[in-house]
Amino acid sequence: MKYNFEIAEPVEVALPNGVKYSQPTGLFINNEFIQSQNQKTIDVENPATQEKIVSVYSGTSQDVEYAVESAEKAFKQTKWATQDPKVRAKALFKLADLVEENLDLFAAVETADNGKTLDLSTGDVQLAINCLRDAASYADKINGRTIETGDGYMNFTLKQPIGVCGQIIPWNFPFMMLNWKIAPALAMGNVIILKPASATPLTALLLCSLVEQAGIPAGVMNIIPGSGGEVGTAITEHPKIRKIAFTGSTDIGKDIAVRASAANLKKATLELGGKSAHLVFNDVNIEKTLPNLVNGIFKNAGQICSSGSRIYIQEGIYDKLLAAFKVYVENLKVGDPFDRSNFQGAITNRGQFETIMNYIKIGKEEGAKILTGGERIGDKGYFIRPTIFYDVKEDMRIVKEEIFGPVVTISKFKDIEDGVAMANDSEFGLGAGIETESLSTALKVAKMLQSGTVWINTYNDFDSRVPFGGVKQSGYGREMGEEVYSNYTEVKAVRIKL
Repeated sequence: MKYNFEIAEPVEVALPNGVKYSQPTGLFINNEFIQSQNQKTIDVENPATQEKIVSVYSGTSQDVEYAVESAEKAFKQTKWATQDPKVRAKALFKLADLVEENLDLFAAVETADNGKTLDLSTGDVQLAINCLRDAASYADKINGRTIETGDGYMNFTLKQPIGVCGQIIPWNFPFMMLNWKIAPALAMGNVIILKPASATPLTALLLCSLVEQAGIPAGVMNIIPGSGGEVGTAITEHPKIRKIAFTGSTDIGKDIAVRASAANLKKATLELGGKSAHLVFNDVNIEKTLPNLVNGIFKNAGQICSSGSRIYIQEGIYDKLLAAFKVYVENLKVGDPFDRSNFQGAITNRGQFETIMNYIKIGKEEGAKILTGGERIGDKGYFIRPTIFYDVKEDMRIVKEEIFGPVVTISKFKDIEDGVAMANDSEFGLGAGIETESLSTALKVAKMLQSGTVWINTYNDFDSRVPFGGVKQSGYGREMGEEVYSNYTEVKAVRIKL
């Protein structure tokens, strides 16, 4: 197949905070920024102003084909997969250092592209740096084992890279989830083709401008912005891509699992939706608990798959906490994400903004009471006031369905068994929270909750060394921690007769 190799020129961009930089606009394949085969582009919008930032090229299935050829060649013909793992580690450490040197730029671009506050973007970039360094540290520590089966045999296992890995990430944490995906895959010697979300491709492409300088060979890391329908499908169904990692909605995740299996039984990891419960017990210190509840649901404007979007308060403290929560939330500032006094920025794109507003309407129609919020802020930019529904019924759609925005429901429970039953009454199982001063209660409830992660007296509190992932319809496989590396290796058994 003949490919278009026309170079895509970068564009000079001025961000709202006055920072000027050169934004790559092309698909990153074989360590080059190139135009897409059909030369179509995506307009990238600043959700806080609804103004265009820049246009980037939108990939096609033919571009995915070229990326697969480049990646396969890199896997087979370079020493990336077979060299001393310390050499891969050196490249990842270097990439982390380069990102750290440009931390403020990456954070500012992320804020303009995504709409989240600058402080939150800065934390995301720092966590991404930690993921790269952790992966570099683990590169030579994921080993096989010897197995004793008696005299006459020697047995051992090898942990080897899978090969070409496809990765698809969402728009809510563009840079952080980019590095959640690429760091372990590269550390284990794989080569990758990653599709960022169409709405938020800028920091992914900006990172690519550092790849060659970090010492990562051509073809090892390829980034293709584009639609899920074309680029995502091409990655999922390609017979030479042996692994797919997806973060996004449960419905799309199910479809990817079916397509990936039908194509060539790809190894798959899926980090999907959530409707997480946050339990508050009678013995809490309200002043300490309020920030945890806010971080649980209103951090990143509620656009976190593990958001504590169902709060359950034990009946002895229900009225007092509800009143305090109302006052606390109404004092949160929402607006320009570059203004560091604002806690919440903009919803990332128009489609999600409209979805959230529709769910608020549904909640009102279902008869749920609004404690505060429930409306848009201003007439420019996708800003929504933090919204609290209370005294809800458990069969309401706003309780059962993922809203993915700054909207929370509050219910009352009697005792541990009642609270846990309500929390577990969901098809999702990504995150959960417990607020209590009792260690005994915390540990007992943590074991009972059907969730991949349980936070105790904190919430949406991530560390690159702690695994993250879901149960039930929130997916399978883990990001971060030691557990993630098994997603990017195959175990080979070797048995020798002596």
